[in-house]
Amino acid sequence: MPAITTIHDLQRQFKKRVPKMFHDYVDSGSWTESTYRANESDFEKIKFRQRVAVDMSNRSLETTMIGQKVSMPVAIAPTGLTGMLYADGEMLGAKAAEAMGVPFTLSTMSVCSIEDVASVTSKPFWFQLYVMKDRGFVENLIERAKAANCSALVLTLDLQILGQRHKDIQNGLSVPPKMTVSQLYNMAIKPSWCLNMLTTKRHSFRNIEGHVKDATDLSSLSVWTQKQFEDKLSWDDIEWIKQKWGGPLILKGILDVEDAKLAVKSGADAIIVSNHGGRQLDGARSSISVLPEIVDAVGDQIEVHMDGGIRSGQDVLKAVSLGAKGVYIGRPFLYGLGAMGQEGVTTALEIIRNEMDISMAFCGERDINNMSRNHLYLG
Repeated sequence: MPAITTIHDLQRQFKKRVPKMFHDYVDSGSWTESTYRANESDFEKIKFRQRVAVDMSNRSLETTMIGQKVSMPVAIAPTGLTGMLYADGEMLGAKAAEAMGVPFTLSTMSVCSIEDVASVTSKPFWFQLYVMKDRGFVENLIERAKAANCSALVLTLDLQILGQRHKDIQNGLSVPPKMTVSQLYNMAIKPSWCLNMLTTKRHSFRNIEGHVKDATDLSSLSVWTQKQFEDKLSWDDIEWIKQKWGGPLILKGILDVEDAKLAVKSGADAIIVSNHGGRQLDGARSSISVLPEIVDAVGDQIEVHMDGGIRSGQDVLKAVSLGAKGVYIGRPFLYGLGAMGQEGVTTALEIIRNEMDISMAFCGERDINNMSRNHLYLG
């Protein structure tokens, strides 16, 4: 295997190893994918101010996210179907994140359950919640997250309905995969993936499986899930969830200043500027282009995080300089996991950390908490 030096190196290895339906699930957006592409390309428009003849010693990337100490301002984003890229993927990702000193966020739509992840970690992780029509199930998820000592709840607001993801439709994406001729072929040409998936019995949505009376097998589980996303979600529901949870609450999916102001009024502890990785409303603005406006509007009232388009430590540094108190990595995490398992996740985090550290030094700064717009050329 050639040397892995960038996230894009991991991306290439990921594509070689993972079957097409799961590769396309990770590496695609909705409709024309314009927002998916803009999330990355808009970072390129932002340039650093290079400084010289300054003290670059004793650099630190340590900071806090919602009051929790982190080794760098990076968290692993909640991603669905993660355990279908690599056996027990969420468990491996959580272990790698814990070792690196960054938060791991488990998705409601994970293959490994809350309890599975809690069984292999010694420190609290974060849990991401989708609001379902079955409020009893939502309450149950919250109670399970509490029992697992999750230290923050990430409530996703931008998936009341599913964006039209053409590649997923064309590939007939399902969990577990349907045994069609094309799917069998795509799996057969990825033998290392097949052998790896045989090492675990976790091949379904284990946060849901066994916890819903109407979902007794994989077929009924799939039908139940497709009908459950709450299209009537409102700010009143957020107040109900905040009360049920009782701990730090992060609202994910904010892409508008007015919504950011409503999030402040809701009493949330942080917001994530996010367009769901370009997988929901195609034609929406990139996360990084909206970030400064939201920071200017509410950054003194609530902690502002962001995700979308992060592919390097330089991207993290640009987001932090624009006011983000932390960023979330989804695809870089999945590339590493799919390519090399837990080692790949560690590699992705190390790449981002090293790029951030070196770039910060060239900007003439030694403490990540001092990065600001003064370190950038915004064009």
